[in-house]
Amino acid sequence: MKIDLNLLPVFIAVAEEGNFSSAAARLGVTRSAVSQGIRRLEDAFGTMLVMRTTRSVNLTEAGERLRHSLSLPLSSIEAAFEDIASDSMPRGLLRIAVTSIAEEFLSGPLIASFAAAHPAVTIDIVVTDEEFDIVAAGYDAGVRLGEVIENDMIAVPLTGTQRERVVASPDYLAANGAPVHPRELIHHRCIGWRPSPDVAPYRWPFEENGRAFDLAIEPQITTNDLRLMLRLALAGGGITIATQETFRPYIETGELVSLFDDFLPQFPGFYLYFPQRHNIAPKLRALIDHVRQWRQSFT
Repeated sequence: MKIDLNLLPVFIAVAEEGNFSSAAARLGVTRSAVSQGIRRLEDAFGTMLVMRTTRSVNLTEAGERLRHSLSLPLSSIEAAFEDIASDSMPRGLLRIAVTSIAEEFLSGPLIASFAAAHPAVTIDIVVTDEEFDIVAAGYDAGVRLGEVIENDMIAVPLTGTQRERVVASPDYLAANGAPVHPRELIHHRCIGWRPSPDVAPYRWPFEENGRAFDLAIEPQITTNDLRLMLRLALAGGGITIATQETFRPYIETGELVSLFDDFLPQFPGFYLYFPQRHNIAPKLRALIDHVRQWRQSFT
């Protein structure tokens, strides 16, 4: 049996209105179209669904059974629509793609406090430095440096202006000497970063007398793991570079020494970004508000 599903709304309108003319007005079609639609539906079922008289329209027993059967899924669908439209509580799965160097976001407290405030939200964070379309990949939002976010994205500041730091351990510097200019790095063991094995190592950016330049360092050790870079530097493995927030606690305790401070420029900080401004899901809206409040508390 093949039923034209487009005829079911016609049957429902007739069943609820009890009148072909009223059903036609409700559907915005002619009375004849309604009558023909019911006839086609009856022909498909091979039985009469509607009893017609000059004074009234009533459902047959088969019509009543069809109406009852249709009312169950329709009620569920209507309930689902109402739930979606009226529920402003943040809930559901929130997927976020985060660059590995976003220390402020990945340090723990920001996400921990968000999770505590919104227990109905399940958070899936993927740490990746690959560049891809977060919408096509099924993510709700991402965290990256502002300078590499696509222009069609909406971006909410997560941090202020950033600087990188070049650091080494006191033991390494005692054994190998401390370079005074970035170009002296060619004489030192360096720990470099790159997002994936098929990409060249990150070029270290510097600035001198107002002019920017970068160096294609040839690291002895290269990794895509910021935590490993930090541990290697603390162990005396060489000189490395990352955002200042990564190294700040270790510089303050003297476990790492900051180099080339006069040569390191500022750059735009990290942003939470997402693809649209209107009708944002409550779970994402909650994260946006949380990020704004978090940043405000530290500025």
